[in-house]
Amino acid sequence: MTCWLIFTLHFATNTVREIYPALSLGDHLSFDVSEYNGLHQDIFEIPGRGSFINNNPGASIIGAIPYWLLRPLTDRIVDRVNAARAGDPTPSKVEYDTIYPLAQEFLQKARERNLDVKLGLAAGVMQAFAMAPISALGAVAMFWIFLSLTGDRRVSILVSLLYAFATPIFFRTAQLNQNALVADFALFAFVLLWRPMSSKGRTNKPFYFLAGLCTGWTVVLDYSGLVAVAALCGYALAIWSAAQASERKIGDLGRFAFGILICAFVLMAYQWSSFGNPILPAQSYMPPARFTELGYRGFSFPQPDLLFETAFGIRYGLFTSAPILLTAFLVPLWLKKSHRLLGNREIVFVLSLTVLFFVFCSANQYGRMQFNTGVRHIVPVVPFVFLLAANALLRLPAIAAAMIGVIGTYWSWCLAMYRDVEQGFGVFESIRHITLEGFRLPWLTTLERMGFVSSQSTIPLFLLSGVLIWLLWTLGANRKNVELGWK
Repeated sequence: MTCWLIFTLHFATNTVREIYPALSLGDHLSFDVSEYNGLHQDIFEIPGRGSFINNNPGASIIGAIPYWLLRPLTDRIVDRVNAARAGDPTPSKVEYDTIYPLAQEFLQKARERNLDVKLGLAAGVMQAFAMAPISALGAVAMFWIFLSLTGDRRVSILVSLLYAFATPIFFRTAQLNQNALVADFALFAFVLLWRPMSSKGRTNKPFYFLAGLCTGWTVVLDYSGLVAVAALCGYALAIWSAAQASERKIGDLGRFAFGILICAFVLMAYQWSSFGNPILPAQSYMPPARFTELGYRGFSFPQPDLLFETAFGIRYGLFTSAPILLTAFLVPLWLKKSHRLLGNREIVFVLSLTVLFFVFCSANQYGRMQFNTGVRHIVPVVPFVFLLAANALLRLPAIAAAMIGVIGTYWSWCLAMYRDVEQGFGVFESIRHITLEGFRLPWLTTLERMGFVSSQSTIPLFLLSGVLIWLLWTLGANRKNVELGWK
């Protein structure tokens, strides 16, 4: 609940492409986004079939669920606002204080179509009731992993909070995002196969079918999920092979494969119904865009410069966006047998997945377009790199580990509050602006730039959130004490 609350508080109002199919699903049970043509450059039209986004539908399907459930409320708000505006046949130009003309143009178009309030509410609903709880569940999974590895509840809580707030999970959870969801579902699949929290003495049998569903859904979210599928299939086979002969059943692998096939069917059904072909992805039909001339639709041989930018670039580099992950380079602290928390099988899986993803991202030339979005494509490796980084942190002196944790959390928090990495020194601008100008929240910044609030004051919201978090932990502790008293 703590992670869910803080993630929601840092909601960003960006109307990303995945929101449009989610709206169409919630409104019309359709992926056709023709009514939103012209609002996003990633929407393209196929004559005779409709308009679609140039990505997979997984994130939109997830986002559509809370949007549909809360439509009675959001529709009422939208209808009241539009009714109030109906008396003005020539709405005035929307004022938005920004250095980016395209942002001003988008808001003006949305206002002219009476979609601005609907899009804003939908983005908030999908973030608060889809992205935030799923990423919070990832933090819970991380807690149980380290509780099983260390046996120390306090350490496990601190480590799981570092995962939530000192890594790009914090930054990307602010809006509906398929890359963060790939990270979440890959982590869920890994935990379901590994089952490190199983009781000792009991058969540690993986949940093959559920793991297969989570594995397959990474591809429904994004085609980069194929990397996760390859690595997780190898890990599932290794887990199965290591089981005792009496417990090793071919049906277990069949259940895992069946889970993946269900998700493959969902993706193929989407592509068939939308494009008329179950195999070819959306990128095969989109108009030529920047980098599509390189390789096959922007996918070419790995490029060393893009590999470096993905790791250390000042605008979207993984380790510049989350310096706490640099501790993963302290290899002896997590590789030496006397220090390691992970087994050989898990270390091989983590390294394989990470290397494959970096190679994939260095071949995906669309990665160069992250200069204005921040770290994104490489985010699926975050949970797994963090396992190594946290292992190293736990082997460092307590003071050094605490300093790294505090600095890493502040760094990530600044990036979550100030999200513009396109200007100046990229992610370093976030640190400078927040440190010198004070705290801010992305959604409050948007309201301020639109003139709805004169100046944003985050202190009351932070205080209120602090009180709620204190109540959550206090009530939780009291409940635990009562339960212990009854035993």
